[in-house]
Amino acid sequence: MLDFSIEPEFQVKLDWAAEFVRKEVEPLDLLFPHGGDPYDTRNEKARAILRPLQEQVRAQGLWACHLGPELGGPGYGQVKLAYLNEILGRSYWAPTVFGTAAPDTGNAEILAMFGTDEQKARYLQPLLDGDIVSTFSMTEPQGGADPKEFVCRARRDGDEWVIDGEKWFSSNAKFAAFLIVMAVTDPDAAPHARMSMFVVPAETPGIEIKRNVGTMDERDSLDEGIHGYIRYHQVRVPLDAMLGGPGEGFKVAQARLGGGRIHHAMRSVGKCTRAFDMMAERALSRRTQGTLLAEKQAVQQFIADSWIELQQYRLMVLHTAWIIDTQPHGAARTQIAMCKVAMAKVLHDIIQRALHLHGSLGTTNELPLAKWWMAAPNLALADGPTEVHRTTVAKQILKKYRPAEGLFPSEHIPPKLEEARKRYAHIINDGTLSGEVNA
Repeated sequence: MLDFSIEPEFQVKLDWAAEFVRKEVEPLDLLFPHGGDPYDTRNEKARAILRPLQEQVRAQGLWACHLGPELGGPGYGQVKLAYLNEILGRSYWAPTVFGTAAPDTGNAEILAMFGTDEQKARYLQPLLDGDIVSTFSMTEPQGGADPKEFVCRARRDGDEWVIDGEKWFSSNAKFAAFLIVMAVTDPDAAPHARMSMFVVPAETPGIEIKRNVGTMDERDSLDEGIHGYIRYHQVRVPLDAMLGGPGEGFKVAQARLGGGRIHHAMRSVGKCTRAFDMMAERALSRRTQGTLLAEKQAVQQFIADSWIELQQYRLMVLHTAWIIDTQPHGAARTQIAMCKVAMAKVLHDIIQRALHLHGSLGTTNELPLAKWWMAAPNLALADGPTEVHRTTVAKQILKKYRPAEGLFPSEHIPPKLEEARKRYAHIINDGTLSGEVNA
């Protein structure tokens, strides 16, 4: 039975979180608005505001809710996380305040599953405490997010691994205490067994950030970009820097990406809801041509379409979360891909309508809509391009079907009609019955 319900005690926590995010966390988005601000542990003013807020979250038992009790979290299931992340999606700073910021969440899970005791002590606990941030260095300039095209190599040299190559869009590299790097260790192996994963301290000699790439809403002139284009020059790490076994890099990556994708989807619901709230308020506040915007049929269609799309997407995300909670590992693969495919489009379309209803004001920096709208294309590419996930959905769905046995489709009417006539011939050909009916 599908069940998205939650107990009253958790609803109280959600109500607290909703008010807390609106009153205490959303102001951080205004005071420290740049993409790297939540990850810059050297910004003393931001940290002075952040730490007391994090303590309030801890006091409510809502810190790092994606983690199990053994790692300092409450071990909430995905349905609960969906409801919480829906609230956190209203604010760019909220995941940092609540200890759920990417890529640190996924990197923490990797270290917890595959790290040595020394690595956990050095990196995992400070990461869980929010004292440091990290980078997931996987994509490459020539291969994008396709691991089969990666060329960054790691070769064994005695008791060390030597990493050499380039990585692209390694988010938050300039703030990171360590990087988790995927590199090819066996180029002759099968595509998904060629790579391995390594934990690399940020101070290791040979790491060169060629530049920090800025996206649409970031200015290169002010060095606002946070996505590192990195060159690894003969970077040496010890043998135990490998996370998982040789050739298990793809497996390790998948262990973190699935959860990240669904959490992105959950937070997107929250951002869409905030944009919809702005749209509805505007429709009831602004007049033109003698009537409220809300009385215009085109505006009513904007509102109806946005609400329908938002509710459909929200239910898709909740259903996916429920499958993760209740079904065997991997059962939600198709549903996670579906959420990823729909996410950017729903986000873009709802924000686009809200922006349009606000007229010129919507395009300015005096509202958050333009910044949100510019971030939508990133979500279509983050954690793998939308097209890749469409392919995943199609392949998984098609496994449930079989080709037609004959020359014509299985729904071809002539043979089905003939079968129906044979099945009910005793009635159709019964003249007495027919006569009685006619009478």
